[in-house]
Amino acid sequence: MANIIDGKAIALTIRNDIKQRIDAIVASGNRQPGLAVILVGKDPASHVYVNNKRRACEEIGILSHSHDLPADTAETDLLALIDDLNTDVTVDGILVQLPLPSHINTESVIERIVPAKDVDGFHPYNIGRLAVRMPTLRSCTPYGVMKLLESTGIDIVGQNAVIVGASNHVGRPMGLELLLAGCTVTTCHRFTQNLAEQVGRADIVVVGVGKPGLVKGEWIKPGAIVVDIGINRTDSGKLVGDVEYDSAASRAAWITPVPGGVGPMTVAMLMYNTVYAMEASRQ
Repeated sequence: MANIIDGKAIALTIRNDIKQRIDAIVASGNRQPGLAVILVGKDPASHVYVNNKRRACEEIGILSHSHDLPADTAETDLLALIDDLNTDVTVDGILVQLPLPSHINTESVIERIVPAKDVDGFHPYNIGRLAVRMPTLRSCTPYGVMKLLESTGIDIVGQNAVIVGASNHVGRPMGLELLLAGCTVTTCHRFTQNLAEQVGRADIVVVGVGKPGLVKGEWIKPGAIVVDIGINRTDSGKLVGDVEYDSAASRAAWITPVPGGVGPMTVAMLMYNTVYAMEASRQ
C-alpha cells in the first residue's frame, strides 16, 4: 500500500512556523497581519470554508476583517468595497470567497484586487509572474500541493507529471508550479483523448476536477505519486476524491487522502501568503 501524505500534519507544521513569524512581528512593535475575507450570499459550503479560514487566522494571530454581504449585493458595491480594502493599510490580504452569485463577474472582481494583496494568487499578474519563473503570491492550492510533494523527499526534477483538470485557479497554475520545479508536464481536460493512457505514464498524478472516481485506480503507474485535490460528497454523506482511492493506493508509492490531504494545505498557504504580503509591503 502507498505511503500516506498527511496534509493535516504538514499544514500544522506550516501554521506553527507562521505563528512564530507573526509573534516575532508583533514583539518587534508592529501590528498583526490583516486578512479581509469577503463572503457574498449564504452558500453553505462557502460558509464552511470561510469559517475555517477565519478560525485559522485567529489561531495563528492574523487579524481577520469579516465582510459578509447579502446575495443580492450589486457588483459595483462589491468592487467599491475592494477599492476601500486596497487602500486600507491594516489589510495585507484580500480574499473573495468563490463562487460568487451569477450576476457578479468573477474575473472583474479578481482583477480589482491589487496584486500585492491577492493572497489567493488568482490575479492574472500573479499567475503571469509564476509563468515567467518570478513567483510572488502563488495560488494556494497548487502551492500547497508542491509542499506535499516536497514532504515525500523525492526529487521530482525530470519526472512526468500529469494534471487532470485545467481550471484557472487550480489546474493551470498547478502546471506552472510543476514546470517551475523541473517536471515534464501534461495537462488533461475535457477534450483529452484516452485519459487512461495519459495518467498511466505519469510519475506524478494531480487530479482536481470535482468528479468522484473519475481516475481509476488501475490507471495509476506502479510507484507513482497521486495527489487528489477533488472533494465530493456522496449520497451517503461520505467525502471522497476524484481518484478511486483504495485501488490507487494499492499501486501508488505515495497518495493523499480525502479528506485530510490537500484541503488543510490550501488554508495553510493562505495564511502563509498573508504574512508574505505584509512582509513584502514593508520592504
